[in-house]
Amino acid sequence: MSYKNIWSQAPSAEVVNTPTRFGRALGKYAVIVSDACNNCLRCVAICPENVFHTQGSKLAVPRDHLCLGMECSRKTNRCVSNCPQNAIRVGYNSSSQALGDSRWTPELLMSAWHMAETGQLPKSDIEYRVGATEGGFDKLRFRFPKKPPKRDIDVESIDTSISLNKRHDGRHEISIPIPVYGGGMSFGSISQTTMLSRIRAFAAWGSFTCTGEGGYPEALYPFDDHIITQVATGLFGVKEETIQRVKIVEFKYAQGAKPGLGGHLLGSKVTEAVARIRETVPGSSLFSPFPFHSVYSVEDHKKHVDWIKAINTKALVSVKVSTPSDVDMVAIGSYYAGAHIVHLDGSYGGTGAAPDVAKKNIAMPIEYAIPKVHNFLVNEGVRDQVTLIASGGIRTAYDIAKAIALGADGVVTGTPELVALECIRCHNCESGRGCARGIATTDLELVALMDLAWGTQRIINLLSCWRDQLRQILYKLGLSSIKELVGKTEVLSHLDYSSNVQDDDMRVAGK
Repeated sequence: MSYKNIWSQAPSAEVVNTPTRFGRALGKYAVIVSDACNNCLRCVAICPENVFHTQGSKLAVPRDHLCLGMECSRKTNRCVSNCPQNAIRVGYNSSSQALGDSRWTPELLMSAWHMAETGQLPKSDIEYRVGATEGGFDKLRFRFPKKPPKRDIDVESIDTSISLNKRHDGRHEISIPIPVYGGGMSFGSISQTTMLSRIRAFAAWGSFTCTGEGGYPEALYPFDDHIITQVATGLFGVKEETIQRVKIVEFKYAQGAKPGLGGHLLGSKVTEAVARIRETVPGSSLFSPFPFHSVYSVEDHKKHVDWIKAINTKALVSVKVSTPSDVDMVAIGSYYAGAHIVHLDGSYGGTGAAPDVAKKNIAMPIEYAIPKVHNFLVNEGVRDQVTLIASGGIRTAYDIAKAIALGADGVVTGTPELVALECIRCHNCESGRGCARGIATTDLELVALMDLAWGTQRIINLLSCWRDQLRQILYKLGLSSIKELVGKTEVLSHLDYSSNVQDDDMRVAGK
């Protein structure tokens, strides 16, 4: 697939309103206008959220995804009370309640869509911080002081940047302005438009995105300075030339979504373009073995790291591992092998193609793995030389902050970007034509459903809203830098073990 020159022009990180591409966005509430409406347009004049608008001289279909809900509608100066014909009714949108799952509830999906559209938090009572899993990050809460500590802190000046090279070994000194970069999603598992939307958005923010194990399409070349190329067990598309293009190379030894199983790309997604990049045969299913069969010790691991360092004398090396019970020993081994970044990938990562049996039963949940590794590296006296990155089910700015408070320096995300592109979590990612929204597909007809500029801006907006939320969290905790939050577990409480959680503005999903 060829690429246009405009694709290489990374936009700025400025927020630009970017509405849904499907005509009418889904919201928590439904606004029904009955046939009794006499078109007086009083609702248009009094609605503060522009739910009601006109098409010509007539009342148009309400933009009910902007509705603040029943509580607002009951006010004496709002639509329901002021309609002279009693023609307006506000209720829950039953269609939206059919979306998602316990991890990505309908409200989390809708809140992410709103952030991707506007760069702002939703004004209604949509829950944007936790899901409904009854475990993991959903059970953790911040212990915010009732009054923020009296410190001379300007919210806008709070530092959210992190360093990716703490070894200071003469290789690239890289700092990213937000504590997040994009995880590996391969060309083949997602469309090239989706891949480029993520890369262009993270580049606009001065961060990085990983290619995944699907090779290095030439459309990515203009973004070399913001790309992490992945060397995975299948070695698809791995070339010395592409390793030399980038500033960071990632070894993927395992991923939390399917440890012990390896990767699997069904033949229906292996188009001619995908096969060319992966140097394989169109229509053939592709398997990545679980282990590198050349690595059975730290010494073998070091040979891998040394190989990359010899080919690219300035590149940083990241090591992506899943979270077995001895993940702390894996992390210290990676440090002694020479890695700059230790990337822990817990369960619940991956697209809908990852099997539930693996996501739910094999890898250690990331909220357990982070403090285990952080504390071990501290005790070994090397924590200040390792950039510890966490992934595996990170969904929100609050998840990011919780991961950092547990001991990570930053996080890697993937699914939230797909949700920003209006993924509805139908779990058909593995099928060639399974993604009806043109996100996780290589079918050219479906890929054409999404415009690159639109997709890029949606992710830029989401990242902007995340950065704003992180600053607000740090401000409430009296911290001036995200680095001060690392390993600060005393600011967290677990709902199962604390009856007095001072997170007074936290709402419960679905309530």
